[in-house]
Amino acid sequence: MFTTFLSLFPSSPSLSTMEGKLMAIPFLFTIFFTLHLTVTTSDSPQYQTLTIQPLPQLPQSLSWLTANELEQQQSTPSNTLTVQLQHVDLLSSSSFNATPNALFKLRLQRDALRVKSLSLLAALSAAPAKDFSSSIISGLAQGSGEYFTRIGIGTPPKYLYLVLDTGSDILWIQCLPCAKCYSQSDPVFDPSKSSTFATLSCDSALCRQLDSPGCNNHNKCLYQVSYGDGSFTIGEFSTETLKFRKTSINSVAFGCGHDNEGLFTGAAGLLGLGKGKLSFPGQVGKRFGQKFSYCLVDRTGSAKPSYIVFGESAITRNAIFTPLLTNPKLSTFYYVELIGISVGGTKVPVITPELFKLDAEGNGGVIVDSGTSVTRLTQPGYVAVRDAFRSGTKDLIRAPDFSLFDTCFDLSGKAKVKVPTVVLHFAGADVALPAANYMIPVNVEGGYCFGFAGANNGLSIIGNIQQQGFRVVFDLVGNRLGFVPRGCSY
Repeated sequence: MFTTFLSLFPSSPSLSTMEGKLMAIPFLFTIFFTLHLTVTTSDSPQYQTLTIQPLPQLPQSLSWLTANELEQQQSTPSNTLTVQLQHVDLLSSSSFNATPNALFKLRLQRDALRVKSLSLLAALSAAPAKDFSSSIISGLAQGSGEYFTRIGIGTPPKYLYLVLDTGSDILWIQCLPCAKCYSQSDPVFDPSKSSTFATLSCDSALCRQLDSPGCNNHNKCLYQVSYGDGSFTIGEFSTETLKFRKTSINSVAFGCGHDNEGLFTGAAGLLGLGKGKLSFPGQVGKRFGQKFSYCLVDRTGSAKPSYIVFGESAITRNAIFTPLLTNPKLSTFYYVELIGISVGGTKVPVITPELFKLDAEGNGGVIVDSGTSVTRLTQPGYVAVRDAFRSGTKDLIRAPDFSLFDTCFDLSGKAKVKVPTVVLHFAGADVALPAANYMIPVNVEGGYCFGFAGANNGLSIIGNIQQQGFRVVFDLVGNRLGFVPRGCSY
């Protein structure tokens, strides 16, 4: 099979402020570094250089570009929608005044819950029908969608924070009257004050698309979304107008939640970006060409936000693509075919397509997810990649294991280190990762760890540590997923 090799060096909106010498490379534990690819012969191990910086402090305020600023920085046609994103740490009260080390631990806790939820959903979908849960189980756990945006809902629009999540399909927000509502940053949405709010009847086509629709005594469609951590939202499945800066989208189906309980925090609800028909891309696909892409840039160190683009402008000419696979038992996730991994320029022998194969029953497979931070590989695959990486870092001082990471180093007092290259081989596209996307700081004292982990089940997940700084493209017409080098520059 012909493949295209990419060496990806993500650029950042803050590049100009650093005199073109440093690139702000975003990921879970954001650092700044200078990246160089060491020139080697084909028989020599391949290394790249990382400049060491400790974990940064969390910015104290949000930074949003205006619609006019977005238009000035991105020339987009009328059928394109660009939405800014921010990291959820900037919205969570538990993150305020937290030290970098404490913030790191909070992120790992969220990530563990997130992976548990995604794995549970995949396992339930592959189970016999009699064992399948009657409620929808989504990927969001403890607000771990990781990125959020601000959207106007209703007429006149009331602007609310919504978490974006490629592991979920349903769009929902908290609504008055509340049987029970958690604390959010904005007033809870009151549908009685919107002229465009409409409930859906139980026999409507949209209601029938729910996995387990309910119906009340007034023939109103009811929804329920449950999460792997025990959180849930219940309410009326309705339609409403959404306002994205200057763009309005009418009659979008969403859950108007009156009973919302659990570990949610900060945001008013969730904007599902999954592959299912009721997700936001699924509902507005025809208007925006069934294409979208996102750029997840510096979480805490950049003045520029991440963003997501819907429409033809989501795809650029320098994107390379791998086919999207279909799980016959679960339509939500974005499955891809991972056929190998190279470390230091050599393919790891244990990593074969069969190791990550998605079978006909919905078991196994590899998904690309915006809300998972640390990439998980099936245990045999992870051990093989980890051991290959350890072999190439024998000159670095090892440090004790940290949380889920079992390959850590003491880089205190160092300015730069060389680490083996890591390349993810997808069907049709080989993606070379920057060093900062797999060597990540775990404290302010110079501790670093190899940023992959083993999965306790058959589902492997490509997390946003590997994605950050790249534009990740979802072409649902072509049924393919793409990566764009330097894709996050405005």
